[in-house]
Amino acid sequence: MSYQTPPSHPSLEELARRQQNVITASQLRARGVPTRLVSEHCRRGGPWQRVLPRVYLLQDGEPTPEQRMWAALLYAAQNGREEGRREGAVITGAAALALYGFASAPRLPAVTEVDVLVPRQRRLRDVGEVRIRRTERELEARSVHGLACAPVARAVADAVREWTDEGVFDRGEARPELLRDVLREAVSPTPATPGLVSGEFRCTLRELVAELQESDLLGEARVRAALDELLAVERESVLDRIGELVDEWLLPVPLAGPELRMRGGTYIAVPDLYWPAVAVAVEVDSELRCVSEGESAWVRGGQHRMEYLGVRVVYVSGERVLREPDAVGAELREAFVAGGVDVVELLVIER
Repeated sequence: MSYQTPPSHPSLEELARRQQNVITASQLRARGVPTRLVSEHCRRGGPWQRVLPRVYLLQDGEPTPEQRMWAALLYAAQNGREEGRREGAVITGAAALALYGFASAPRLPAVTEVDVLVPRQRRLRDVGEVRIRRTERELEARSVHGLACAPVARAVADAVREWTDEGVFDRGEARPELLRDVLREAVSPTPATPGLVSGEFRCTLRELVAELQESDLLGEARVRAALDELLAVERESVLDRIGELVDEWLLPVPLAGPELRMRGGTYIAVPDLYWPAVAVAVEVDSELRCVSEGESAWVRGGQHRMEYLGVRVVYVSGERVLREPDAVGAELREAFVAGGVDVVELLVIER
């Protein structure tokens, strides 16, 4: 992880500069600073202060928001008395979003508690403003301002869990559109941010949905409504881009969302786009169209019925449309030229 000490210890001055003057007891001990001296420096009016168990700030006065983050992370990463014994720990939740520079989330000075994610087997307790969150999954870390943070999708899910569990929306402590704005910002291109390239996506829509599902948040009405709105907007944007690709590759304009039925009236499916003349359908991010298993099964059933009846179905990912538009355009062109195979005659009902 990010906080394993290298074999050759940096000097106390260098380490203090790297960790914004926040140091652990084992780090001081490894550099020859006796416990007695640490205690003397931390007495009332002394130049140092103890901010968390076995974590010290080598200055007086109030710690900055960044120093509070360092203290929380170093407290959770400690394991034993030796400096080299470090365990995984990453900042997550609202604190991580603040470090990532989310404009829609509370800024760092307004974050009063710091959630730190650690492996489930760690023996740690909450202390002060530090809240320990445990996970059975392997920790992943992203370096932001030198601090180890959870990946964006995980940080968003933990922040949403934090807000919903604490009832901040019910008490009116957060603006109603906070959820929608945070989810939208998570999958939008980012400005220049430590740990991220300008224009890079903080996380993919797929990653965000997976984390919200893993956290059992989709049963929360507010979360589900915000995610449904985000999915609808994202799909509309991708469909608009596919429409541009259809023009660029000189293809006829397909029908948008027609209803397909058999001659006897049996329902087949509602593809996103459809060329009836050649029996070619386009499905965009079908696994993200809806997030409940029942809705997903309904969508998959329609796709299987189309394929069984000879319709050629092209599955398009929104991520690929953005990153590889020429490749997607070529696939659409190839599918249109090839057309469906032994297609059963279908009724096409425009909606």
